[in-house]
Amino acid sequence: MSLGDDGYGGGPGGYGGDAHLTRTRLPEGEVDPYAAPGRRGAGRPRRSLVTVVGVVLLLLAAIAFANRGGSGSSGSDDSATNGTSKSGKSGSSSATAPSGVKPVGGKNGGIPAGFAHTEQGAQSAASNYAVALGGDGMFRADSRHAIVDTVYAPDAASQLKGPQDQAYSADFLKKLGLDASGNSPKGKTFISRTVPIGTKVVDYSSDNAKVSVWYLGLIGMAGSGSTDPVRSDWKTWTFDLKWMDGDWKVTAASQTNGPAPVQGDVPAASSDEITKAVQEYGGFTYAR
Repeated sequence: MSLGDDGYGGGPGGYGGDAHLTRTRLPEGEVDPYAAPGRRGAGRPRRSLVTVVGVVLLLLAAIAFANRGGSGSSGSDDSATNGTSKSGKSGSSSATAPSGVKPVGGKNGGIPAGFAHTEQGAQSAASNYAVALGGDGMFRADSRHAIVDTVYAPDAASQLKGPQDQAYSADFLKKLGLDASGNSPKGKTFISRTVPIGTKVVDYSSDNAKVSVWYLGLIGMAGSGSTDPVRSDWKTWTFDLKWMDGDWKVTAASQTNGPAPVQGDVPAASSDEITKAVQEYGGFTYAR
């Protein structure tokens, strides 16, 4: 509806068609909004001026809001940018809001590397490490060892690989529909993907950090005749991180279930749709 099409003019549907309309004398300069179109001409310039001023103010507010993220002050106080204190306690409801800090530029074996020596850097490292450790590469011995060596501190990695090899046994892989080497059968696609939703700093010091990653996980076998369809799961992954050799490395990790939201009304996709989606939509590099 335009400014002139407000339903108050003469004719059907308006208030100006009544011959017995009461006349009211207004102070000098004011216009009766219910008057017929011929009596409202003087009010149009003022209304147009108000509209123009309102639009200008909205534009100025939008420009100021957009420029606020580019002030270059994000590095002055890391705790203020995160919404968290140095003790890891949340200081606002927007603790996981984007800060404008650019993602890392380096990678090590396909995994993001070179995170900042800050709380934000620790959160970015935890998120990206969750993606790597929750991917389908963990179900094949060679790629699993490479991921663990990249993500974990050397001592922790050497202690972890043996027990992991036992956990990813041929029997376990068979239950998932994979062969002993972790490969999918012909015509089927094994899916394992971690999608971080948010992060929380539990504790932080200059060389150590504990960060929790709330994430949505996808796992299962897509394809005709699959007995293990792809399903979603909600978990929280907590990482103990240590700053060493110019980057954050994992020294220990643990997982808990949830928090899980209420199931939505979207019907489950077909196996072919899930397979196509996983093949077409790649993952992200996560940074705060």
